[in-house]
Amino acid sequence: MQNPSSPAIILASSSRYRRDLLDRFLNEYQTVSPAVDESVEDSADSSDLARRLARKKAETVAGGNRHAVIIGADQVAVVDGHVVGKPGDHQKAVEQLLAASGKSMTFLTAVCVLDPVGRRRYEHIDKTLVRFRNFDRRLADAYLKHDKPYDCAGSFKIEGAGFVLFDSVTTDDPTALIGLPMIWLAATLRELDCLLP
Repeated sequence: MQNPSSPAIILASSSRYRRDLLDRFLNEYQTVSPAVDESVEDSADSSDLARRLARKKAETVAGGNRHAVIIGADQVAVVDGHVVGKPGDHQKAVEQLLAASGKSMTFLTAVCVLDPVGRRRYEHIDKTLVRFRNFDRRLADAYLKHDKPYDCAGSFKIEGAGFVLFDSVTTDDPTALIGLPMIWLAATLRELDCLLP
């Protein structure tokens, strides 16, 4: 529940997955899609890439919303040292999954919260390790036709049937893999008096 005297909350994202997560405990918030280039790029430090994109999204939206708490987030998936983007279509998704078969994929989910009252910036990054089991094209194709995760980096949905592809998932916060580490975010919003205890 949101404190009625607290500032408005804006999610600097158009992601339906992040909206679904916020809907779990916030009754009122707005969404603004930030005009930020999210092109996939390899980086010597993928954590830094995720952090910079989350901060840039939050700061872009904050420019026109100085009195609101802004939540910016970004997620970078990495396998074999390379950033894995959103596939966009079935064929690219099949290729992504087959390239990950039997390997580990690291998901770095960064969040940046801007506080309009104290003019502070809160940042956090969650690391999730997904270990894929060995599978063939037949399973990859069947899974993709079921979940259609073409707008998801890594070409799967943990909240869907993606678990059929996994050996294990190692994380401190299972919601981070969906797009927002809610344990950290809820604690930060409580600190900003945006949530009742």
